Amino acid sequence: MNEKMEFSQRLREAMVHMGHTASPSVLEHEFNLRWHGRSISNQAAWGWLNSRSIPTQDKLQVLAEWLKVQPEVLRFGEAVRNKVEAHRQRWEEGVGFQEREVFDAFLRLPAPQRKIVREVILAFAKAHAAPES
Repeated sequence: MNEKMEFSQRLREAMVHMGHTASPSVLEHEFNLRWHGRSISNQAAWGWLNSRSIPTQDKLQVLAEWLKVQPEVLRFGEAVRNKVEAHRQRWEEGVGFQEREVFDAFLRLPAPQRKIVREVILAFAKAHAAPES
C-alpha cells in the first residue's frame, strides 16, 4: 500500500468508528462545519477518501479533532507512532543523570571538538558492535 491509500483507509475507519458514513458528502459537510478557512469541495473530500490526496497539516488537525484521533496517527498510522514512542522510551529509560551531564558538556563544545568526540564514539561503537551472523 502507498501513503495515500493508507491515509484514506485510516480516514474511512475513523469516520465509521465515530458513527459517520465514509462518504465525500459527509466528510465535506462535517469538515466545513469546523474549518474556518475557505470551504473544501466535494471533490477534495472525495480525493481524501479515495487515495488521491492527503490534506495539509492544518486541515489534518481539524479532521483529527473532529474524529477524536491524534493527528500523527491519522496521518502516519499507529505503527509509526509506536516506533517513535519506543525510541523515546529507550532514551528515557537508558539515559541517566551522568549521560545527560555528558550530553550537555558535549553540546557546549565548539563544532570541531564535537566532531572529534562524535568520531571517537562511533569508532568505539563500531569496534564493540556485535558480529553479524
